[in-house]
Amino acid sequence: MIQFYFLSIFLNALTGYLLITEKDQEDGTLETVFRFSLQNETLRLVLGILTMLVGLLKILSSVEGDIPVIGDLVPALAGIGAGFVLVYEYYRSRAGVDFEGSGKIEAILTKQRRLAGTIALASAALHFLFPQVLLL
Repeated sequence: MIQFYFLSIFLNALTGYLLITEKDQEDGTLETVFRFSLQNETLRLVLGILTMLVGLLKILSSVEGDIPVIGDLVPALAGIGAGFVLVYEYYRSRAGVDFEGSGKIEAILTKQRRLAGTIALASAALHFLFPQVLLL
């Protein structure tokens, strides 16, 4: 479906941008005002859930003339991964309980958040520019 194609590009780009930018940057510019509104934790949670959901639906549906599942694999996996990082950040900020292995997960997800954001942003750009390429 073309709607999921658009949503995948839009949500991957927005989620990638959020993961690349630092949380507490302020310099008084208009971009900072826009970034501040995107730092709302509830908005980030909803964006993460939507990005994961669209990534999952992107795997299950395909654009006409495209190969099912494989045709949009990279943007779908990037959306699922980047959305999971946002949801996990929300969970870590709210949860007061540590579980076994949380240190390893935290090290992977929070320290590599810029990499996840870069992958999501790059997959959104490539998905937009090259719609008929296999895996994009």
